[in-house]
Amino acid sequence: MFLAPFVATPTPVVRMMLILAELKPGEVLYDLGSGDGRAVIMAAKDFGATSVGVELRDDLAKRALNNIQELRLNEKTQIIQKDIFNVNLSAADVVFLYLTTSANERIKPKLEAELKPGTRVVSHDYEILGWKAKKVDNFCENPKLGYPSHTLYVYKM
Repeated sequence: MFLAPFVATPTPVVRMMLILAELKPGEVLYDLGSGDGRAVIMAAKDFGATSVGVELRDDLAKRALNNIQELRLNEKTQIIQKDIFNVNLSAADVVFLYLTTSANERIKPKLEAELKPGTRVVSHDYEILGWKAKKVDNFCENPKLGYPSHTLYVYKM
């Protein structure tokens, strides 16, 4: 089920999201709608996590797999080409989202049913209605220019 168009999260924003989520070595990150795999790759390469990207689009899943293979991160990362509603998320320590508010609303029951206590959910620009964020950060990619600004939400199950 198509939930949001592909819009790549800028690399500095990905890094800040992973920092805010307090991703630690050995933890498992799931990126729902992983696109070209940049969050999955950074989680494995820079944070020492095991990471799983879930991507519906064939072209993006292939691009992510190529990027992972070029960096030789095959053992720490995985791309699953499936609808996110058909992937079990119970192993996640952190879930990475860049979906719309309405898409977050649709995925919320799945997150509530499958995520274990303590799992962190970090969302780029769109909140999860009805959940209280533990952290909200207005991250500015280029402080000299003052834009673009990104609102990052961190929730804890």
